[in-house]
Formats: sequence, structure tokens, C-alpha cells
Amino acid sequence: MYIKVKVTAGAKKDKIDKKRDDYYLVSVKEKAERNMANNKVRELMARLLGISTPSIRIISGHHSTSKILSIKDF
Repeated sequence: MYIKVKVTAGAKKDKIDKKRDDYYLVSVKEKAERNMANNKVRELMARLLGISTPSIRIISGHHSTSKILSIKDF
């Protein structure tokens, strides 16, 4: 399963807004450096979907605000 995510790094609080079944707007407090924001996005999405963090991979958009996540075990 693939999910599209639009990420805002450096926000005041962590937040996830579901726009469609396969599209989310995610805000994270972490800055977009040293992969901190990407790791937090994976962690928040895993918590939301009720799966483990290693089950989520970023397959596109590592250095972009628009990402595509691959969800395993869902």
C-alpha cells in the first residue's frame, strides 16, 4: 500500500490531517536535517495506523516535502 504525505518540518506541534484515504498532511516539530523529520513522520504514521515503524519506508521524497510511503503489514 502506498500513501502520499505532504510534510511541514519545524512546526510548533506534531499533527496529522487526513485529506483522503491515501493522502495526509503531516506537521512535525523536528527540523529537516539529519533525517530527523523523516524518522518522526514514519513514527507518527505508524502510530496512527497501528503498525510498527519498520513497516513504513519512504520510497520517494527523502529531500522533499512531498513523500510517498510504502506501508507493509497493513
